Amino acid sequence: MNTPHLTAPRLATGPYGIFSHELRSEDPARESELLDAAAELEELGFGTIWLGGSSSVRHAARLAGATGRVVLATGILNIWYEDAGTVAGQRAELERAHPDRFLLGLGASHAQLAQNYRRPYSTMVEYLDALDAAGTPVPTERRVLAALGPKMLRLARDRAAGAHPYLVTPEYVAQARGVLGEGPLLAPEVTVVLESEPAKAREIARGFLDYYLQLPNYAANLERLGFSDDDLTGGGSDRLVDALAVWGTDEAIRARLAEFRTAGADHLALQIITGDGGEAPPRAHWRHLADLVGLGAKSA
Repeated sequence: MNTPHLTAPRLATGPYGIFSHELRSEDPARESELLDAAAELEELGFGTIWLGGSSSVRHAARLAGATGRVVLATGILNIWYEDAGTVAGQRAELERAHPDRFLLGLGASHAQLAQNYRRPYSTMVEYLDALDAAGTPVPTERRVLAALGPKMLRLARDRAAGAHPYLVTPEYVAQARGVLGEGPLLAPEVTVVLESEPAKAREIARGFLDYYLQLPNYAANLERLGFSDDDLTGGGSDRLVDALAVWGTDEAIRARLAEFRTAGADHLALQIITGDGGEAPPRAHWRHLADLVGLGAKSA
């Protein structure tokens, strides 16, 4: 294993970020809308924009010019689809143009979604070695891993700034903090439904969760947390939905988010789920969420 390059300070991600699939859209007709939305997130006070799906450096680079200080992160870059040497070069170019703005989130995806999927842990180690050996290496403190299991969490502790797990609970966060120790960044994605009526909130959440619960990596992690096969069917039992999706009154949502922080999360990557199936950024929801968590900035 190559020696990690500890050449950069950790980025100031802030306590809250927004996780968005919408902002990585490549539709040229929507570019102006997306750039304006990213600029508003920065003004609202969110510390990080996490670009969901199989995002890349180029998606972050497009938003960098429209913003001035918010951290732009991939959530996640799929290691099966992007060559490490190319990624390192793209990151170096973005760093030169916009210093101290980019966090490389890396993930091994799922066997159902990635061609040539094999030995995800070993492949991630090889990928990190390649990032270290690149002409312009990616500093350890400028990358995080989409880790779920203990083995990948230990790799995130030893070879990255920390972990960016997806579809987890406060109980998982506490366990992950125990593996990572006190130093590394722990920045889980947290699903939020701004709805207080229980049946409607759970319906929206189930429509989102059903796809992910069919992926073995997530199912296995939830089973380690004590959920059964029955919990994982039909978009999730009430118990599972309530564990994975934050919903309710503003006070209830604040209290639930506080549980993630108390459990050991440094930063929450908040993903708003509206249930409308649209691709437009949910900007009104983002404004509400900014007020709810006390960021205290006015929208654009």
